[in-house]
Amino acid sequence: MKKIVVVTNNQGKLKEIKHILKNYELLTLKDVNCKIEVNEDQETFEGNAKKKAKETAELINMPCIADDSGLCINALNGWPGVYTDRFLGEDATPSQKNEAILEKMKNLKEEERKAKVVCAVVYYENGEFVVAEGEIEGKIAKEPRGDNGFGFDPIFELENGKTYAELSKKEKNKISHRKRALENLEKQLTNK
Repeated sequence: MKKIVVVTNNQGKLKEIKHILKNYELLTLKDVNCKIEVNEDQETFEGNAKKKAKETAELINMPCIADDSGLCINALNGWPGVYTDRFLGEDATPSQKNEAILEKMKNLKEEERKAKVVCAVVYYENGEFVVAEGEIEGKIAKEPRGDNGFGFDPIFELENGKTYAELSKKEKNKISHRKRALENLEKQLTNK
């Protein structure tokens, strides 16, 4: 089984990726004793994912998968987008970020709350990139709901009226933006 390092310290994200990419032996940064911190300073999700995958793969000399994802709110021109994880600074908690988003949107009507979650996943090995994307449409809920998930999951509401955080892990993994991106990536890797 091919060994690939997943470039993340986010345990929730790692579990999702392992659940979806079952045909590979996925290792963590800790498994390979790598303590890299890549500065996510690119203008796109793809750019950040490429940078993380390439810098890590070159450091540890192993193939890597990295992703970048975020929330894009239509009425706010795609904000927070690539800044989803850091628009309040590095030390802000997910609930602080979610509260800031809800505060910024408090006067928006129902039809103005449309949003999408976008994920770019990149595989890098020996100077070559394989890039895949996935997204899911929804809207920003009026308040956080649900205890599952991580990040903005409690405020991202799907067309069925549930937030990501109100879904079980199994339900989320069937439909998520990351699942769509990873399935797209897996198809490309299988065809290589």
